Amino acid sequence: MTETETWDDVQETFGERTVTVASENWLATLERAHGLGYTFFDWLTAVDEEAAGFDVFAHVAKVEGDDRATRLLIRTRIPKDKPELPSAVHVYRGANWHERETFEMFGITFTDHPNLVPLLLPDGFDGHPLRKDFVLAARVAKEWPGVKEPGEGGPSHAAPAGRATRRRMVPPGVPDGWLKPLPEDGVDESGESAGSAESAASAESETPGQEGGA
Repeated sequence: MTETETWDDVQETFGERTVTVASENWLATLERAHGLGYTFFDWLTAVDEEAAGFDVFAHVAKVEGDDRATRLLIRTRIPKDKPELPSAVHVYRGANWHERETFEMFGITFTDHPNLVPLLLPDGFDGHPLRKDFVLAARVAKEWPGVKEPGEGGPSHAAPAGRATRRRMVPPGVPDGWLKPLPEDGVDESGESAGSAESAASAESETPGQEGGA
């Protein structure tokens, strides 16, 4: 007798179903999906929801012909202080590399994985690049190309002489305080720019009698 395909927490969007389960039911849900005919494993990844934890997603499909497939997205949430789930490699062999990539990019451990070692990053790499608290130091060492206006970026984006510049933008992934003042900013030890100091001195030297000429 074939099991009826029903899910407790399911959402339908444009003909695709998303099933949300508790983390302790993660593996059992994947096993059930496989038994219902969702034998094609497409991908697995995660999203860092900061204090709320990590959302983990697995996308599987039931192939029903040369040009037809029914897709199912299974998701769960795990806490930030214990980011782990059981491995699904024994259910879907295709989950192997996806779990390894999610492990190194987010720091999520998949218990009982046969070979949970880094997949893409070089040996000795420290940190998990897709976590939102990971500092993208390369954007500090190299000018960020995402600027739109003169003066927002580094020396190559400097504004023409005499033209007011916009506040320097902080590239995404770089915390406040990581960017040092640029040489052309003319910031002295007190933190005040040279241009603002000159303007203040000029204003102090003016008197009401001088404004209209002799």
